[in-house]
Amino acid sequence: MKTLTPDVAIIGAGTAGLAAYRAAKAAGASALLIEGGQHGTTCARVGCMPSKLLIAAAEAAHAAQHTAPFGVHVDGAVRVDGREVMDRVKRERDRFVGFVVDSVLKIPAEDRIEAFAKFTAPMELLVGEDTVVKPGRIVIATGSAPAVPPPWRALGDRLVVNDDVFAWDDLPRRVAVFGPGVIGLELGQALHRLGVQMRLFGKGRRIGPLSDEAIIDAAAAIFGAEFPLSADADVTDIHREGDEVVITYVEPGRPEPVTERYDYLLAATGRRPNVGKLALENSGLELDKTGVPLFDPATLQCGSHPVFLAGDVNNIVPLLHEAADEGKTAGHNAGHWPEVTAGLRRAPISVVFSEPQIAMAGKRFAELEPGCFVTGTVDFADQGRSRVMLKNAGLMHVYADVRSGRFLGAEWLGPRAENIAHLLAWAVQQQLTVAQMLDMPFYHPVVEEGLRTALRDAAAKLARLTPEQVECAQCEDKASDAN
Repeated sequence: MKTLTPDVAIIGAGTAGLAAYRAAKAAGASALLIEGGQHGTTCARVGCMPSKLLIAAAEAAHAAQHTAPFGVHVDGAVRVDGREVMDRVKRERDRFVGFVVDSVLKIPAEDRIEAFAKFTAPMELLVGEDTVVKPGRIVIATGSAPAVPPPWRALGDRLVVNDDVFAWDDLPRRVAVFGPGVIGLELGQALHRLGVQMRLFGKGRRIGPLSDEAIIDAAAAIFGAEFPLSADADVTDIHREGDEVVITYVEPGRPEPVTERYDYLLAATGRRPNVGKLALENSGLELDKTGVPLFDPATLQCGSHPVFLAGDVNNIVPLLHEAADEGKTAGHNAGHWPEVTAGLRRAPISVVFSEPQIAMAGKRFAELEPGCFVTGTVDFADQGRSRVMLKNAGLMHVYADVRSGRFLGAEWLGPRAENIAHLLAWAVQQQLTVAQMLDMPFYHPVVEEGLRTALRDAAAKLARLTPEQVECAQCEDKASDAN
């Protein structure tokens, strides 16, 4: 056994772990980066980048099949070659992964170990089979993994998660996708557009991360018109017969059960923190009911211990830019220990790369206090630029505080939502009012004019409020919380 005593040990070399390493080193601390799995980050290897590559192929196929309304006619059928699609997905994915691996390999060899780590005592790690690490501080940045209901594991190799999709050499013929969240919606629609027979199963009519019922209704109608969507299915049986997955379900309004057969069941039913191999029962940390250490969301410190939890493993906001920010916070605090400060928290922003795209910025509808905000609305069906592009599907709600007129947030689906989402997140972070946002320039003709319509609607509703509606103690409290 050899023993190492770095100032900071970082467990996990993903987005958060790499940011933590850089921040700890910048603080003047010695740091050891420990990774037992593949280098390359979740985003580059099995998340953001390969999924967008598959979506790009799907968008190309869909666009080629829908040129006639413009008077542009493609002679002959559009042919999707699944092997060529997956070949490009994997080649480009490997290119992105390569960039990350190259950055890891530039880290001095004495600062990194490729082996799994587990706690043997508080502030003591066994790394691999022959190395004991006794650091002054620890950053846990082990990420997350797909969560699969245990009964489904009986499906064997007919059960896949998003990680498996990007290992396919060819597109399958039939796939049942469970979970209409971000991953399920993106991959399900992409597979459908690439010619895969697909049904997207959900429960409780949840669509993506949406919480506004009106937007959920619009999303269910729009997506349901394009591909088979059972957003509130009662699945009564799932079993395997040979190389097929057999699914029986009942939908509201259809009393007779339906049985369908698929080549695969794609489980997109959420993710869980990667803590199972850490032996946290030996860490001395207080754990929640899921086995994850309790921590301060601002400083990321676990109780009074010199241990910090960063990135997807803490499940605050499992997004790459948030993981990078948290890694920097955790590494900075570990490097400057015992001085600990709150890290950067940007205005919330999220995007689902479906078509139409779904986006949220600032506060979600579910986070707002009833009676303390007004809602501005725009339907993209008749929005000028959207109609020109034949992308005129979607609904947007913007929320404004009744006392201050401050823009609080938005939920919507519509064209080019990824771009508009940035404008709105910046507005939230700058604490702009609806009136100030309407003073900003809007070019013509652009999709952003739809945003202006929603803001004008919110401004008109604010102007019609009575003094009694504005003078609300609850609203006053909530407005101060939003500052």
